[in-house]
Amino acid sequence: ACRHVLVLGGENRLTGQSRDDAVKTLAGVGHPVHEVPLGASIPAYYALVAARYLHETGAREADLAELAVLMRRHAASHPGAQLTRPIAVEDVLASKPIATPLKFLDCCPISDGAAAVVVSAEPPGGAAIRLAGWGEAHTHQHVSEMPDDLGLGAKIAAAQAFEAAGRQPEDMRLLGIYDSFTPTLAIFLEAFGFAPPGGAGPAAREGRFARDGAYPLNLHGGLMSYGHPGVAGFLAHVVEVVRQMRGEAGPRQAGDAPLAYCHADGGVFSSHAGFVLERVA
Repeated sequence: ACRHVLVLGGENRLTGQSRDDAVKTLAGVGHPVHEVPLGASIPAYYALVAARYLHETGAREADLAELAVLMRRHAASHPGAQLTRPIAVEDVLASKPIATPLKFLDCCPISDGAAAVVVSAEPPGGAAIRLAGWGEAHTHQHVSEMPDDLGLGAKIAAAQAFEAAGRQPEDMRLLGIYDSFTPTLAIFLEAFGFAPPGGAGPAAREGRFARDGAYPLNLHGGLMSYGHPGVAGFLAHVVEVVRQMRGEAGPRQAGDAPLAYCHADGGVFSSHAGFVLERVA
């Protein structure tokens, strides 16, 4: 029905509202009877999931911190990133407590920003990036209704995407994964098979997700450091992945990446969309 589709998102969450308004917005999300009256907010909901993840896998808070350090390292190479000052695991662990076990540097910032992509039935000249497979899953609305398997929705959507593309996770050479908090990224990487249970942080420390690693991850710095401008947050992941696949990322360019996997999350691990991108020219 459509030949060309413009996908556009942008918000001024940082300059368009006060700190108190931001906190109020984050505290208004949740089940109106069983969650909101208890005073929790988005960081607190993710903290509950993080505590469960650490308990089930045996991972440590320092392992989660490795992911924040990696995102900051990648953001340092992007001229548009919000947060570029280098950090270490010790900095993450010593940062202000937000909601146990999450600290300030385990959380994405509130940001201004916008991003756009064009999806076309008529590929341009040069390197064309094809949407090879996609999947979606919606497992719950509120965190109190979350399934026992923390990564269930992510696994369902990813499995659909890989099946449609006729590919496996190990075929990917580039990743753009939603990373609102460090446990978000850890749970997703492990759900997709890019790291064993509890192993995302150690894998990051060993270089698996670095620019020159087996699965370069969020090379613009992700939501954690590039910034999280609401609806535009994940779209920036897609922009970076496409630029990398075309070899147009400049100083932050990784190696050859003919295949990439992107994954977005909505709510608190509630809604998922994943897709495989393939370079065809």
